[in-house]
Amino acid sequence: MTELLLRDVSESLPPSSEARQAKQPSTEHRAADVEMARVLGTTPFRMALDAAGGGIAHWKHEPLHDVVEPMSHHVIMAYNGTMQRMERRSGRSVAIGTFRPGVLIIIPEGSSSRWDIPKPVDVVQLYLPRTTLARVADEADVPSTDLLERTAHPDPITSRLLLSAADALQGNEALDTLFRQQLTDLLATRLLAAHTGAPAPVRSVGGGWRRRRCAVPSSGCARTARPTSRSRHWQRMSAYRAFTSAAPSRKAPGSRRMLGCASTGSSRP
Repeated sequence: MTELLLRDVSESLPPSSEARQAKQPSTEHRAADVEMARVLGTTPFRMALDAAGGGIAHWKHEPLHDVVEPMSHHVIMAYNGTMQRMERRSGRSVAIGTFRPGVLIIIPEGSSSRWDIPKPVDVVQLYLPRTTLARVADEADVPSTDLLERTAHPDPITSRLLLSAADALQGNEALDTLFRQQLTDLLATRLLAAHTGAPAPVRSVGGGWRRRRCAVPSSGCARTARPTSRSRHWQRMSAYRAFTSAAPSRKAPGSRRMLGCASTGSSRP
C-alpha cells in the first residue's frame, strides 16, 4: 500500500518537486513539499516554491492517521479549518491539542511524528530552509536557531501573518515573488523571537538608517551610514510591530502571555 501511495503521489507532483526528489540521495530527508504530498495523498490547493524548495503552500486534505517522516526544511503551519482535537506522537511522548484558527504547528527540520487528525484540514504551510533562518538570525545577532516543536500552539500573530501569504500564491510574477520573500524573512524573525530556546531581543527602532556622530561633540557634525544587515533586521521588526499593533490586543486562550512578547516566558509586552 505504501509503494502504491508513493507512486500515485509522485505522478501528481509538479515538475519542480519531481526534479528535487530525483536529486536527493536515499540517505537524505525528503523536501517538505514532497513528503507532504506523500503523507497527505493529494496535491496542494496552491503552492509557490523557490529552487531550494522553500516557499508557501495551501493544503486542503482529508483526515490524517500516519507518520510524517523527517524533512529537509522547517515546516510551519497556520490552521484555518474548523475546531477539532488531534494527537501528535513522537517516540513515547504524546501531545494532545485542539486545532482552531489562531494556532501554530511547527515541525523542526529532521523531526518525525505520527499524526492523528480525525477531520478534514485546511492549512497554510511555510517551508523554511535552514539557511534562511540562519541568515535572519545572523542579522538579528541571535545565537540559537533551534526551533521548538509546537502542536496547536496559540500564536494568532504568526498564524495571521502566514495565512495572509495564501493571497500571494496566485501567480509567479516578480512582485508576488518579492512579497513572499519579504514575508518569509518577517516570519523567520517572528519565529526566532517567539519559538526558539533563545528568543531574539525586541528593541525600538527609528528606521533602517543609522546616525553616526563625530568623535568631537563640539563639531556638531553627523554623517549617515548605509543600511547594514542588522538595520534590515530592525526594519523587519518595525514592520512586524506595525502589523501587530494594527490588530486588536487580546490574550491567547489559556495563556497569560501578551501576544507581542519577544520571550515566551515573559509576561511583559
